[in-house]
Amino acid sequence: MIRFLFKGLLRDRQRSLLPAIVVAAGVMLTVFLVCYLTGIMGDFADFSAKFSSGHVKIMTREYAENLSQRPIDLALVNVSELMDKVKQDYPDMEWVLRTQFGGLLDAPDQNGETRSQGPTVAIAIDMITPGSREPERLNLENILVAGNIPDNPGEILISDEFATNLEIAPGDHVTLMGSTMYGSMSFYNFTVAGTIRFGVSVMDRGAIIVDISDAQAALDMEDASGEILGYLPGGHYDGEEAGVVCASFNNKYSDPGDEFSPIMLKLTEQDEFLGGYLELVDSAAFIVVFIFVLAMSIVLWNTGLIGGLRRYGEVGVRLAIGEAKGHIYKSMIYESALIGLIGSAFGTILGLLFAYWLQEKGIDIGSMMKGATMMMPGKFHAKLVPQAYYIGFIPGLFSSTLGTMLSGIGIYKRKTAQLFKELET
Repeated sequence: MIRFLFKGLLRDRQRSLLPAIVVAAGVMLTVFLVCYLTGIMGDFADFSAKFSSGHVKIMTREYAENLSQRPIDLALVNVSELMDKVKQDYPDMEWVLRTQFGGLLDAPDQNGETRSQGPTVAIAIDMITPGSREPERLNLENILVAGNIPDNPGEILISDEFATNLEIAPGDHVTLMGSTMYGSMSFYNFTVAGTIRFGVSVMDRGAIIVDISDAQAALDMEDASGEILGYLPGGHYDGEEAGVVCASFNNKYSDPGDEFSPIMLKLTEQDEFLGGYLELVDSAAFIVVFIFVLAMSIVLWNTGLIGGLRRYGEVGVRLAIGEAKGHIYKSMIYESALIGLIGSAFGTILGLLFAYWLQEKGIDIGSMMKGATMMMPGKFHAKLVPQAYYIGFIPGLFSSTLGTMLSGIGIYKRKTAQLFKELET
């Protein structure tokens, strides 16, 4: 019977083509919306994790209390020993040293006198160790504007806008002035290896990237680091998995009575604003998806309902030639289910294709973020998630079939006298 109905749908396009297109369009929009909203949330979390927070972060308890100030005088010490421990306890994760600090960057003229200077925020990462994934994680190759990635000690990267304001270029020498871990003045000379464009105004105005070994030398932080960042397997943030790791580490290594003992916090615990924002966006995304699926369900329910009502004349003829009402009703439901299944399948495929394209390419919003003071990703991507493979079948298959089932109730109300009257007209 299904084969017979399928042939009928292929031969009568007026009855099947438009409903299938409507179903496919609705399902495609549903699938795409789910992937896009999920991708936006993931972009915010991944952006924060790559640049500052990691999926989890280890620091001293007192440092965590003043995290927004990045107090290097409260940094972790004996980090090589601690790194060995966490690598042994959590071998599937990747662990890196990071230190963030502020200072004044001075650009001298040909006589060694100050030509220009400006406040800067420095991010210390492992750039020159062979096999380090930090340059890849911060996407340094793709955001490089001029020069090259540092491969020797004493070389730094500076934001292109900052370099233009200071009138410096790759190859020039600069001096970073600040304070050490112990509060004394620090002066350290660097060579500008290259300029980069973060795509985030707050960083492009005055950020530099230095190697972690240079930062330790400049700030008198031998075997010390402000933070240790951990990244979960797969490279994407998972709140539950990060929470398990944090609980395990803190139970083993953290002492509430010692302000300098290490403590591990997951991404959403480090920044109340970011944590609250991600929870808000997650809830809002769920509500938006629910409303959209409900709306599409109503639209496709009406499509099935109207399609069934328009076939009352056909139903009357079939009743007149002796076909049983139950058989007609079942055949209409089967047809609607077949149309919904085909439309949902094509719609899901199209939605996943569009989502995959946006996952790879992204939407560049950098031009809209000029002057922004908040760190945000310059591109938004979609993300293919497991629920995208089946969520479109809720409005596509079940709603359209339900509409046909409701409209088909009229079959049992057809009367022979009314049938002949319609045939005469």
